[in-house]
Amino acid sequence: MIETAEDYREAVLSQQWWEKRSFVGCDFTEADLRGLRTQGCTFDQCDFTKTDFEGSRHEASAFRSCTFDRSVLAGTRWSSCSMLGSSFVDCRFQKIAFTECDLPLVSLSRNRLSKVDFSGLRLREANLTEADLTGADLRGADLTGARLAGAKLDGADLRGARIDANGLVQANLSGVHVDTETAVAYAAAHGLVIH
Repeated sequence: MIETAEDYREAVLSQQWWEKRSFVGCDFTEADLRGLRTQGCTFDQCDFTKTDFEGSRHEASAFRSCTFDRSVLAGTRWSSCSMLGSSFVDCRFQKIAFTECDLPLVSLSRNRLSKVDFSGLRLREANLTEADLTGADLRGADLTGARLAGAKLDGADLRGARIDANGLVQANLSGVHVDTETAVAYAAAHGLVIH
């Protein structure tokens, strides 16, 4: 069953268990989804403005082209989820956990993501412009095509991450932990001739 353009604004849906449900264009503005558990659910073009997800758990669920504006994501767990093309604006990411998730084309620009664990995640073509990634764990992450202009990466760990030349030119890697391969690619992207 697909729920289309349903109005869940300010709904109290906390502590529920949703399995294999589909939502298209639904409005969850200011809804209480604390402690919600989803498994195999899909959310397409849904609005989660000011939605409270605190403590929720999501497994093998897809949130495609959704809007998370000032949403509370603290203490949430996302496992094998897709966030394709979703937009996050001024959200709370404290103690968030991602495992085996896809975040291609996601917009995280200007968000405070310090110390968030993005290790091993697929962030292809993600917009991380001016995001605060201070101390973030990006080991093994796929950042191919990601926009990193103005991103704060001091203390971040990029060992084993895949970053293309454009990303290496945009990013300020001062104070960043990298492996030899990334250091060589960074030097080459900045015009150094390595022998």
